[in-house]
Amino acid sequence: MTIIPGSRVPGRTWTVRLTGHADHTVSVACSNLTCRMPPRSRDTAAMRRFAAEHARAHARLVTVRPNAACACGAAECSFHENARASCFGTPLLLLVHNPVIGQVWTLMEVCQACAPLIPNVSVLARASRPASAAPTATSAPTGRPLAPPVVPGGFSSPEAAPEATPNRRRPPRRVSRTQSKR
Repeated sequence: MTIIPGSRVPGRTWTVRLTGHADHTVSVACSNLTCRMPPRSRDTAAMRRFAAEHARAHARLVTVRPNAACACGAAECSFHENARASCFGTPLLLLVHNPVIGQVWTLMEVCQACAPLIPNVSVLARASRPASAAPTATSAPTGRPLAPPVVPGGFSSPEAAPEATPNRRRPPRRVSRTQSKR
């Protein structure tokens, strides 16, 4: 298959799921059929650790493709049902995991617009700029950085980023005598 330069390829997703069974055993399944999973076990904590580590292994091995389309957009924005967005921006690798439920880990290539709309998400990686699109030293104006400054969290503009301040502890909140007598 030949990819036309400038065209988008579908965003990838990987889902690791911990499933309980009636015989009080659990199993781990991965959406990548080539992954080998351990047999069922009664040790739920060990299987949960295995599932989390398996998701992290996928994240370490994958490189976010700069021409990846938004996997969320391909799923008709089902990852953020209550908000609509137009897919645009740099592709990101996200980990979606709700620690309260703790049974499903989903890795996906998602656009920068959809990422902040998805609950329980961690940004793991950002697509690097392709070599052909990177500006050269001769084309960049002098005195201007080649890459935008890094913004904490990655979802706000650099202009809106707060100034770096040293971490200070807040003084303890004082309770007035009228509140303490209630």
